[in-house]
Amino acid sequence: MISASRVAARPFVVALSFVALFVLSPRPALAKDMANRLGIGYEDQFSVDMPGIAAKFYPSHDVGVSGVVGIDTQQGASRFGLLGKIHKIIFHEDNLHFYMGAGAGTLSSQSAGTTNSGFVLMAFCGAEFFFAGLENLGFSFETGVGVDSVSNAVRFRTFGDSPLRAGITFYF
Repeated sequence: MISASRVAARPFVVALSFVALFVLSPRPALAKDMANRLGIGYEDQFSVDMPGIAAKFYPSHDVGVSGVVGIDTQQGASRFGLLGKIHKIIFHEDNLHFYMGAGAGTLSSQSAGTTNSGFVLMAFCGAEFFFAGLENLGFSFETGVGVDSVSNAVRFRTFGDSPLRAGITFYF
């Protein structure tokens, strides 16, 4: 004899089976090809608040390099930063790339007549997404860990950067 609870549970099991079949079935990927693409934009990922001009280049389909330079010559509070990063795309989606990477650079800041300088190291993962119809404009967000050593003081930090900090890039 079949109980009423088993009959009521049957549509749920059938629906769950269809959802699982849809999610697990292979679908063709239409990933945005990044090979030989150059992009110019901005990033604000230094440990001090200093937006920088960024350039990204993907020499292959899934590996990219980027460089950021930030300059502020404010009297008595000048800042300079130079950062190089390497990106490895790990998942390709239609209008979204998930990537991991590492970066290193130098940072110098002046306050009260004293100049502090040192290095920056970071490891990160993130995503860059593109709106349909705006395939040349990429919006990034990243999270990771960093080590800053400025004026003999070592600082370990975590970061999570929205597109307003991690960057917006126009690709040619």
